[in-house]
Amino acid sequence: MKRQILAVALAVSTGSPAVLANEFGTAEEARAMLDRVVAEVETDEAAALAMFTNGEGGFKDRDLYPYCVGPDGNFSAHPTLVGTNATTLKDKAGALIGEKVIAAATPGEISEVTYVWTRPGEDTPAEKVAFVTRIGDQICAVGYYR
Repeated sequence: MKRQILAVALAVSTGSPAVLANEFGTAEEARAMLDRVVAEVETDEAAALAMFTNGEGGFKDRDLYPYCVGPDGNFSAHPTLVGTNATTLKDKAGALIGEKVIAAATPGEISEVTYVWTRPGEDTPAEKVAFVTRIGDQICAVGYYR
């Protein structure tokens, strides 16, 4: 714990992005989480969706979390948006992100979708890149902030 506090203090005092980077998820970590999402949904979809929504099983890591959209177009897994229609959801720049995510989802392939969203715990919108795939009737994604 002392080491983490010291690292943050050093990062703040020096402005070092390398040290500050540990507080946010990376593209590699987001992609690895999506691989785990695929495995969980293929094993037990209902249990996986509940786990993602609740951030259990390592599916909430700093600003990384999975979300899924079901065949009805509603979020079936998300920390705060379960039941919300994804197709009408707009990003902070006014673009329909749900449509972009759904259109990019292909079974067995990972696509990237970029949009503007607010990082958890912050007020300023930032560019977010989501890795997206289709698993059965679910479209799932994990995004990281640039």
